[in-house]
Amino acid sequence: MTTRPNIIFIITDQQRFDTIAALGNDHMDTPHMDRLVNEGVSFDNCFITAASCAPARASLFTGYYPHTTGIFKNADSWKRSWIEKLSDTGYRCVNVGKMHSYPYHTPLGFHERYVVENKDRYLEERYFFDEWDKALKARGLVKQQRESYRKRADYKDALGAFDWELPEDMHPDMFVGDTATWWLNSYPKTEPLFLQIGFPGPHPPYDPTKRFSEPYLKKDLPLMEVSQEELDGLPEPLKGLRQHNNEVDHDSVVLDLEPSREQRHRQRAHYLANVSMIDEKVGEILTTLERQGYLENGIVIFTSDHGDCLTDHGHSQKWTMYDLVTRVPMVVWAPNIYKGGRSIEGLCQHMDIGPAILEMAGIEVPHTFEAQSILPAIQGKDWTPREYVYAEQIKDGILTETEFMSMIRNEEWKLVHFLHMKCGQLFNLKDDPDEVVNLWDEPAASGVKQKLLDQLREWHIESQVHTHDWAAEWR
Repeated sequence: MTTRPNIIFIITDQQRFDTIAALGNDHMDTPHMDRLVNEGVSFDNCFITAASCAPARASLFTGYYPHTTGIFKNADSWKRSWIEKLSDTGYRCVNVGKMHSYPYHTPLGFHERYVVENKDRYLEERYFFDEWDKALKARGLVKQQRESYRKRADYKDALGAFDWELPEDMHPDMFVGDTATWWLNSYPKTEPLFLQIGFPGPHPPYDPTKRFSEPYLKKDLPLMEVSQEELDGLPEPLKGLRQHNNEVDHDSVVLDLEPSREQRHRQRAHYLANVSMIDEKVGEILTTLERQGYLENGIVIFTSDHGDCLTDHGHSQKWTMYDLVTRVPMVVWAPNIYKGGRSIEGLCQHMDIGPAILEMAGIEVPHTFEAQSILPAIQGKDWTPREYVYAEQIKDGILTETEFMSMIRNEEWKLVHFLHMKCGQLFNLKDDPDEVVNLWDEPAASGVKQKLLDQLREWHIESQVHTHDWAAEWR
């Protein structure tokens, strides 16, 4: 390659792995995401490093685990990223949409930021007015959010699923997609370009327009059965999480502890419809990139920051370590550069795309990175998958009944550890891929449990040694 590639990094918020038709989900209508998968390289066992937005994204854009960055929860200060290396070496770096840095407007290395954050900000910076807020004001519109939804008679039963009743182009995902295409059409073409597009959806409220929700409401959608036996066997912190999400309406979602199948289906339909709404905008972005010449030497990367239980396992949103939360789509599409139509089964961490991006741009990867480049796999070369992947989550305003939660997973087993507590989770993923049967207290599984606990300890020690001078330039 004689010139540095344009890199377009599209990130959705809270999109499960099982929401793209081409990844084996026939109930989905996602033709443009399907194109990325069918013509690109899909990492089918990609796992995030934290079970909430900001720490997962901070890992992604720094190359370090949350316990290294110190960014454990939303609103923890996050002001630096490897995007600075791109901008320092000649890339035009632009962000349209969500990043979830904090403060929200932190440059992070971008030359331009068109910030659109959570649809329903509440816990922090409730009165931060982003580009979408300003656009709504300019149109004389009042944003649909928690204050208005709480007035609805069906609020507690809706599980966060509502219809978008304002003009469709003012839906946050439409707004972000349209702003991205506007920028591509308006700004003089520069090479190389790093463009990060952050869609706020399908994070709740699950609020697509009826044009997208009505077809899904008519479909038979997959819903995981949740037994009383599974709920009774949950570790105490996760029982507390269920109760908390029933009592507190985070993101306009009230978790019904015994939702009906109709409630669950309606929520699922609205969530999946929001994915299809984003898919339409992804198609428009691809068309615009091609028309403006960015794809002649361009790489499009598509992923999300974590998933959503959607009442599966009896839980709402994230803050758990089920694969429904920790496993996300990761697709690299560059037909003119990398051979497509391939899926990679080996384990990788979500943040492993970071050093790959730096290498694509011809930038040396810092030796302290805990992220391990997946570029060899993208190129079709020999690549060694990770033996284990990890995720972390600290006590915050939602996960209130444990000080710290850690996950370790390999191809066959998953263990979830709660600091200073005797309870935990242990799943045999070969026999129990849905993670329903908790073997934590099973004597027959004690050997595997101890092995994973030992590896979790070794990982923390190795991490401290490997990253001891990661912040040396700021000391």
